[in-house]
Amino acid sequence: MSAELVIDVHGLNKHFGAKHVVNDLTMQVARGEIFGFLGPNGSGKTTSIRMMCGLLTPDSGSGTCLGYDILTEAAEIKRNVGYMTQRFSYWEDLSIRENLDFVARVYEMPDRKAVVDRALEDLGLQSRAEQLAGSLSGGWKQRLALAACLLHEPRLLLLDEPTAGVDPKARRDFWEQLHQLAARGISVLVSTHYMDEAERCHKLAYIAYGKLLAQGTADEVVAGQHLSTWSIEGGNLADLSARLQGQPGVDQTVAFGTALHVTGRDAGQLEQTLKRLAGADQRLAETQTSLEDVFIHMMGGAQDNMAATPPQAAAPGKGAA
Repeated sequence: MSAELVIDVHGLNKHFGAKHVVNDLTMQVARGEIFGFLGPNGSGKTTSIRMMCGLLTPDSGSGTCLGYDILTEAAEIKRNVGYMTQRFSYWEDLSIRENLDFVARVYEMPDRKAVVDRALEDLGLQSRAEQLAGSLSGGWKQRLALAACLLHEPRLLLLDEPTAGVDPKARRDFWEQLHQLAARGISVLVSTHYMDEAERCHKLAYIAYGKLLAQGTADEVVAGQHLSTWSIEGGNLADLSARLQGQPGVDQTVAFGTALHVTGRDAGQLEQTLKRLAGADQRLAETQTSLEDVFIHMMGGAQDNMAATPPQAAAPGKGAA
């Protein structure tokens, strides 16, 4: 690949007890790229992010982050990465300015006041600089957390579900800031559950229960699943959805507002089944498969690695382990 890689990891594995939480993960993120990391809760996203930035040692595998070895140069990685956790992790009894000043002291930054003033201006926090962090709304806490992540001028941001619980306008403003950072050459790896956010990423990876199922641009991920999707409107859609289960060509049915999306890999069989079972008052229209259709389909076919596994029978002639 001609682009400079800021993350280049191969075959990462991590177990917690008997559970294989991350299974043979290989991923690359280029400089100035916003890379979306998607998957259901418990899929291994946070564990993967922590391994990539040297906060957690993989059981096996190798790779580099910002050119540093993730196994032997974790301290160097941490100096050059900004990591924003799922939960707000700053001091609620300090003001925004005091929080940023404390972080600047931790990084031993010279001329802390100028650094903090610039961060307040860049993230639009000047008007609330003296407000206690504990009294901020979710969107303003998010902005404070991003400002703190950027104080030491990292080359890579690792953002773990940064917009969870934030209102739509704050989410939109946050993503505008991410694209401005990417334009300056800062790379961003962001985990999210929101499909509108996924579509704003340059590239995506989808991980389910420890395994990477797809990666590429949004268009590449959708095209790679080779799905056909129909939208059905009209009455009794819940009844139609129930009757479609297990029918030829039907892989999944999902309600989308007042419509039912029906998806399958065999386009011909799917069309025949829909025309046979749809009622006279139900309108059929072939539609473009969305990113959400694809992710629901991939999740439905993934095996939960945290599910209880039945005990294995002892081999003949040997006692149970």
